[in-house]
Amino acid sequence: MKHKEKLTEVYNKLFGKFGNRHWWPADSPFEVVVGAILTQQTKWENVEKAIRNLKDMNLMDAESLSETGVEELEELIRCTGFFRQKSRRLKNISTFFAKNPDILEKHEDELRKTLISLNGVGEETADSIVLYAAGKPKFVIDAYTKRMCSCLGIKGNYGQLQSIFESSIPKNVSMYKEYHALIVEYGKRFCGKKICSDCILVENGKMQ
Repeated sequence: MKHKEKLTEVYNKLFGKFGNRHWWPADSPFEVVVGAILTQQTKWENVEKAIRNLKDMNLMDAESLSETGVEELEELIRCTGFFRQKSRRLKNISTFFAKNPDILEKHEDELRKTLISLNGVGEETADSIVLYAAGKPKFVIDAYTKRMCSCLGIKGNYGQLQSIFESSIPKNVSMYKEYHALIVEYGKRFCGKKICSDCILVENGKMQ
């Protein structure tokens, strides 16, 4: 089965099982940016706690966050783990956004390149910001996506897998968001709990 047919079938199965995920939950594009930094190496539930802490202190905008002391930030986001590293990254990216308020209006390729040049922003984080904050078509490849693709017999590094997805499904922001969110839900339900025998993508003991 070609990649396009296989990935289309996977999407249909996941959507049929989980429905619309309404992801990424945020009240503003900048909240997505903050969440993309905080979610590195932690569960989303911890990110939600940290975001509530920041909102309680009225720090969910680039200017206010950039002017906040590192030690105060560390306490507010401690629940996400690696809080010292993440507090510095938040300071850096919020300072950048405060100085470049129109950054999200750039073309997705230029925006992605700019974001990756920032300290602490890798490909997955940059693509999450491009897709969910800027609303521009860049498919996000995370650990769940890599694991699923490996089981499907689809091999490649981050860029190769991204190219496969982007060439196999319609170049549509809503589609990209939905598909990525479905993979995350699938990964949490099955891969994260290591219940491969119950995987909805497996039939007769083989990944379809």
